[in-house]
Amino acid sequence: MLIGYARVSKADGSQSLDLQHDALRAAGVERDNIYDDLASGGRDDRPGLTACLKSLRDGDVLVVWKLDRLGRSLAHLVNTVKELSDRKIGLRVLTGKGAQIDTTTASGRMVFGIFATLAEFERDLIRERTMAGLASARARGRKGGRK
Repeated sequence: MLIGYARVSKADGSQSLDLQHDALRAAGVERDNIYDDLASGGRDDRPGLTACLKSLRDGDVLVVWKLDRLGRSLAHLVNTVKELSDRKIGLRVLTGKGAQIDTTTASGRMVFGIFATLAEFERDLIRERTMAGLASARARGRKGGRK
């Protein structure tokens, strides 16, 4: 059975679940088998993802629109895919940097490892740019950001 997972990280309307739902349904996931979250990909404690993972059974395939919808932390992605593999559950990524990932194949597992590393790299770059911007603002006497 195909089980879908969709996530948006902003509630301001700049991101939409509709696009992800449409792609998941086009890939064969039934509407009732799609789980959602409104949360950052850096958070591991997402109720929709937790429910989704609990619903998966031996032989199922978890389908996500993009790899970064599942998570951006390399550790979380690797642990999740390992857990799925141990339970004989596949992962299919439909588009984006993780397109062509299908962990039911050896090449798909290899590609997953590469793209999971890229997802973490992208998150680290965002963090570095944010920290550099805050440091620059502080150097000019502007206060803000975390302490």
